[in-house]
Amino acid sequence: VQLQASGGGLVQAGGSLRLSCAASISTFKNYAMAWYRQTPGKQREMVAAISSGGLTNYADSVKGRFTITRDNAKNTVYLQMNSLKPEDTAVYYCNTPMYGSGPLWSWGQGTLVTVSS
Repeated sequence: VQLQASGGGLVQAGGSLRLSCAASISTFKNYAMAWYRQTPGKQREMVAAISSGGLTNYADSVKGRFTITRDNAKNTVYLQMNSLKPEDTAVYYCNTPMYGSGPLWSWGQGTLVTVSS
């Protein structure tokens, strides 16, 4: 499965971005999906997840500011990011949630989000 994330960029603190991630699998609707982020020297962390049925959960650091949604007809998961903070600066990736030691699929290239103060 190939994962193609897009939508990153440079934004001022307080601004918004919408990330998209398309998956090359026809049975996308059957999979829970998640957004992760990583900064240099730190482990990748999950920031939001959505089940195949649309249930969502969020890391405390983004709760109330980020919204994860999915469009199964487009095999795409989205991350709406509002009230961005400099500490949200990271490379953002999508994948399935972690099952055991890792997600189900290989990581894509991610998309860089830079929030300036």
